[in-house]
This record gives sequence, structure tokens and C-alpha cells, in this order.
Amino acid sequence: MTGNYNGMPGNSNSELIWRKSQRSNSNGQCVEVAKLPDGGTAVRNSRFSDGPALVFTKAEMEAFLGGVHDGEFEDLI
Repeated sequence: MTGNYNGMPGNSNSELIWRKSQRSNSNGQCVEVAKLPDGGTAVRNSRFSDGPALVFTKAEMEAFLGGVHDGEFEDLI
């Protein structure tokens, strides 16, 4: 397994299990996430699975998801 880092090709680590929301539409325009061994999360665009993935620490994802749950990003949709 290679190291996980921001900008890594989204398909570079075959051990990652990518998943997307059940709310995603059927035309493949989705965000996919994968849990990393260190507890962090990788995020990629499903249309470009070999494109760059962003890597976030567990604390960063907790802060982001907390904001989502609190409705802080409602203005984006």
C-alpha cells in the first residue's frame, strides 16, 4: 500500500473501499469517500476516479460533518 496524501490519484490505493451516498443520482455525478487506515477520510469525484483525491484527518471530517448536521452549509444547495 502506498501512502495516502492530498492529490493522490483516487484509484492509487486498491485497499480503499470507496462509497457514495444512497441519495446520489444515477448519472454518476457523485462524491465518493473512503475511510483511511489512520482514521482519516479520502474524498474523490466519482466521474474521475483516477483524478486527485483530497485527504482529511478524522478531526477535520468531524468538524465538517458537525457543520453539515447543524445546517451551516444549507446555502450551497
